Amino acid sequence: MRIVLINPPHTAIGSRIPDDHLPPLGLLSVAGPLIDDGHSVSLIDAEFGPMAITEIVGRVVGSHPDLVLIGHSGSTSAHPTARVIAEALKRSNPAIRIVYGGVFPTYHWREVLAETAAFDILVRGEGEETMRRLADCLATGRPLATIPGIAFRDGEGEILATQPAQVIADLDAYRVGWELIDHADYSYWGGKRAVVMQFSRGCPHLCNYCGQRGFWTRWRHRSPELFAREIARLYRQEGVELINLADENPTSSRKAWLAFLEAMIAENVPVQIVGSTRADDIVRDADILHLYRKAGVVRWLIGMENTDEATLTLIKKGGAKTTDREAIRLLRQHDILSMATWVVGFEEERLSDLWRGFRQLLSYDPDQIQALYVTPHRWTPFFRIARDRQVIEADIRKWDYKHQVLKMRHLNPVVLVTCVKLIEVAVQARPKALTRILFHRDRQQRHSMRWYTQMGRRVWFHEILEFLFRRRHLKDGPTLENFWGAPQDAEEESMLRPQRHRKSLDAAE
Repeated sequence: MRIVLINPPHTAIGSRIPDDHLPPLGLLSVAGPLIDDGHSVSLIDAEFGPMAITEIVGRVVGSHPDLVLIGHSGSTSAHPTARVIAEALKRSNPAIRIVYGGVFPTYHWREVLAETAAFDILVRGEGEETMRRLADCLATGRPLATIPGIAFRDGEGEILATQPAQVIADLDAYRVGWELIDHADYSYWGGKRAVVMQFSRGCPHLCNYCGQRGFWTRWRHRSPELFAREIARLYRQEGVELINLADENPTSSRKAWLAFLEAMIAENVPVQIVGSTRADDIVRDADILHLYRKAGVVRWLIGMENTDEATLTLIKKGGAKTTDREAIRLLRQHDILSMATWVVGFEEERLSDLWRGFRQLLSYDPDQIQALYVTPHRWTPFFRIARDRQVIEADIRKWDYKHQVLKMRHLNPVVLVTCVKLIEVAVQARPKALTRILFHRDRQQRHSMRWYTQMGRRVWFHEILEFLFRRRHLKDGPTLENFWGAPQDAEEESMLRPQRHRKSLDAAE
């Protein structure tokens, strides 16, 4: 079959402001198995430009595809654009079959299929094996009902979903279709040739607001040696300099992570690795952090979410403020940058809470911070807690964590955004931070901090202008439940759990 993959242009600030772009890992992960099965696969990455809808449609139609796949990592906020593309394609050629995958359609499959006839089939959960089976099914004319992990309309227009697909137990059984991209087109951190990769999928922790944990269902990891070997090949053959790990928590298993570090050191390639992890994993690994740095790890984003103990208990974050502070100290000791995420917009927050959070951030002394806004997902337990809160942002393109979407009891949006923007400046421009940016002993770290500061400055002004001139908050908006629908946390796990497997058990070691 001729299959075209589409990465929609994203409206999020993080996609539009930087000059760098990263490859669409999800689509490329699906592409590899399809290519190996003999299908002719091509990619349209509409983030470049970004491409206009007419250009996307023209390129797709010119390819004469049998099947079109649409997906984006920013699943909820990218959905309106994905829908516009699908509808434009159907108007151009109603015979084109369109498959849609990602986190948002995995859970909102009923609503997506009900609101538009443009999507023919939705993939729910991991896509590699499901898409292989689906492509074979469509090529041979077998019934769709035989494929686990999809949703579709039957011949009478009734919306149906098959049983969930099973979690992929062996992540090394599928490869990424890197051949679909020109690596010279993709970069990060100011022009460094870069890719997104996954060492692991899922997370063993129980944070009740996380929209990713249930999607992956179970934490698993790749072979440390094979993963390191793939990174080394990308460096040697494609010139890739930087690896952005898309994992929720790659360090969950100390045993597996240590094996990966040792394998990377043995490969002896000068790549840089950035990603996200938990503060308690950093503290746990205090004795091997020198291996983190030797293997190429140069920055961790640490999800601290909030500095208020009551809020951390509400969202079941786990960890403690003392652990967060110690993790940042340890990272700095080993010349690894720390980026602390700080989430605001909880219903009962007051000015005093923001002031306390600001002082706590100063005491943490992170190298970088990222302020985010509470953004509940219907399939998470936190949604049930927040179900009666009032929605002030009806444009779901803004449900990207960088915009306030829920009303607060004590602070209006003007006060909140003003405080957040001032806190960002005060933390990033404090004398300690500026001294590191200017005089850090590691030249590469100076480069990365200066690049982030430059991007942060551009985003900061963009957010202010957007708030002042391009946002219209609802005064009497619906409740969160009325806006999205009833809580869906009973369906949080999108796939069937695998049978006992050594990789899923390593987290306990």
